[in-house]
Amino acid sequence: MNKLLIFGLAMTTSLASVAKNDNPLLSNFDNPPFDKIKVEHYVPAIKASIAEAQKEMDVIVKNKKTPTFQNTIEAMEYSGKRLSLISAIFFNLNSAETSDAMQDLAPEISTLLTKHGNDISLNPVLFQKVKAVYDQKAKLKLTPEQDRLLEITYKSFVRNGANLSEADKTKYRAITEELALLGEDFSKNVLKSTNDYKKHITDEKQLAGLPDYVKAAAAATAKEMNLGGWVFTLQQPSYVGLIKYADNRALREEVFKAYNMRGVADNQNIVKRIVELRLNLANLLGYKTYSDYALEERMAETPANANKLLSDLLKASMPVAEKEVTDVQAFAVKEGADFRIQPWDWSYYSEKLKKEQYSFDYQVLKPYFELNNTIKGVFQLSEKLYGLTYVENKTVPVYHKDVKAYDVFDNNGTRQIARLYLDFFPRAGKKAGAWMTEFRGQHKVKGKNIIPQVSLVMNFTKPTEDKPALLEFSEVETFLHEFGHSLHGMLSDVTYESLSGTNVARDFVELPSQIMENFCIEKDFLDMFAVNYKTGEKMPAQYIEKIKASSNYLAGYASVRQLSFGLLDMAYHNRTTPVQEPLELFEGKALASTQLFCPVPNCMISPAFSHIFAGGYASGYYSYKWSEMLDADAFALFQEKGIFNKDVATAFRQLLSKGGSVKAAELYRTFRGQEPTINALMKRSGFTK
Repeated sequence: MNKLLIFGLAMTTSLASVAKNDNPLLSNFDNPPFDKIKVEHYVPAIKASIAEAQKEMDVIVKNKKTPTFQNTIEAMEYSGKRLSLISAIFFNLNSAETSDAMQDLAPEISTLLTKHGNDISLNPVLFQKVKAVYDQKAKLKLTPEQDRLLEITYKSFVRNGANLSEADKTKYRAITEELALLGEDFSKNVLKSTNDYKKHITDEKQLAGLPDYVKAAAAATAKEMNLGGWVFTLQQPSYVGLIKYADNRALREEVFKAYNMRGVADNQNIVKRIVELRLNLANLLGYKTYSDYALEERMAETPANANKLLSDLLKASMPVAEKEVTDVQAFAVKEGADFRIQPWDWSYYSEKLKKEQYSFDYQVLKPYFELNNTIKGVFQLSEKLYGLTYVENKTVPVYHKDVKAYDVFDNNGTRQIARLYLDFFPRAGKKAGAWMTEFRGQHKVKGKNIIPQVSLVMNFTKPTEDKPALLEFSEVETFLHEFGHSLHGMLSDVTYESLSGTNVARDFVELPSQIMENFCIEKDFLDMFAVNYKTGEKMPAQYIEKIKASSNYLAGYASVRQLSFGLLDMAYHNRTTPVQEPLELFEGKALASTQLFCPVPNCMISPAFSHIFAGGYASGYYSYKWSEMLDADAFALFQEKGIFNKDVATAFRQLLSKGGSVKAAELYRTFRGQEPTINALMKRSGFTK
């Protein structure tokens, strides 16, 4: 999931000369006018909307009346809406459909936004008004949601430097502005190094072992580049297909190293500086470490609690993972390998062993996961659980020809509750991975519901000239995961946008997404849509049994891998001194307890770890495992009552609808009737009987 974090960067431009009347971003639009926006529109629109937002804030600051919830807190909530819309459009497209020109503008736009945000949070008069309302909190007759908004607003000011001295406020501004610059540079470098690598192959013998669909996709990529033969890139479908199936070990090694050296040339010093600045920021605000600062408002609350979860799960996962590696090594030897397997061998041999152990090749599933059928299946699942229906809207503008827009309805199709954009295929202007974001969050104005505009962006297997897009099983899981995030946004039913949808604690936000992945091995769900795209026949029951039987294959390895990301994140941010040693050495020490293979020289996670260095997951990557604990515990109730049980679904919809208007721990207890434990996760993973 990608929530827009408005950080900032700096440069000058003459684009402000674009007249307001000629700028579609400054028109009164409901749907983003993608078909009319040009790169030169962004900076003038951002500047104009900042000026508009500042005027709205000035009205609040200069109001001589006694500060109240309505004239201060609520007035702030409803200010800057145009700026939020335009910022969302720019940053979403800068991730999903960017260009060199857009990336060149990102520093300036980010700096403008950072300065504007600091002008608000560091305004002493405004803070005193907020504090005056907060100090009367107990006496005010607020609704629970108003009370929550007041609490979050006050804490946001404090956590963003409102109590600092003027000298320290100056330091705070400098830190946040530099962090914004570095985050943009980091992201730009990762995208560039991803796009720069191309492996052009003309000898088909080098492609031995690759399934036809992988070869067809590589041939299509070559054709797009006006080349013969096959071209492999570091985009996920291309990379994964080659690393998993290519018999050519040297080719696997080359591509593995290229993928795991992304950002190494440009981002190592950026990583160190980001970590140092975050520590400085935390210290300035009175915290010992950045993790202490970041976790204060999350479910985990403290670094100790987050580290305990990671440690407990690693203790349970590591023995299982070590046995899995031993088993795959033995299998590789049996297959003729006269070497100790390396990371670039892991997917290749583990996939072959999986096929042997379960007498099942996951490739046979692909014809049953044709993309359009899978979309229908995912939609049908939300209809069965929550009564939602979807109608494609071909009239609203989209930002790329591959994007489809849907109107989402509730109440038997009588009430539109959202608009959903789906963007499936990789391209040069799109960063790697998969995420959910919003162009606008759900909220209410004078009782009128403003529907959310949600976007799902993925990098799935593209169709070829003779085959439609057929998804890997793992891609179906990813689709369900991101769709869970979209449901969180689409089912939101709150008054204030800052509390809507996925605006929740970082270690709670993955629950709605990860719980959806559980349906992927449920026969009742697969029977709804998984049909052979050629014959129309349902997926055979024995295939579904094989999926279920093999669902915990390499569960230990997968758990250790995910835990390693969380531990690395905490190693960077739960520290009291900057990172001085070479990044490769630091990373090796941080990951020593999770190593299942010998480290590969110059290959690192950190220089391309966008989640924590160019996203919102700093000191928060543990949240995937925290949310996994929650989703296993929550789905156990679905399994107990029936996976389509209306009462359970209604209760979970209520959890989704509240967004951040209620504390996450309280929401979960209300749904589940108990505190979460790791028991269901341990059982589901096969770590306990």
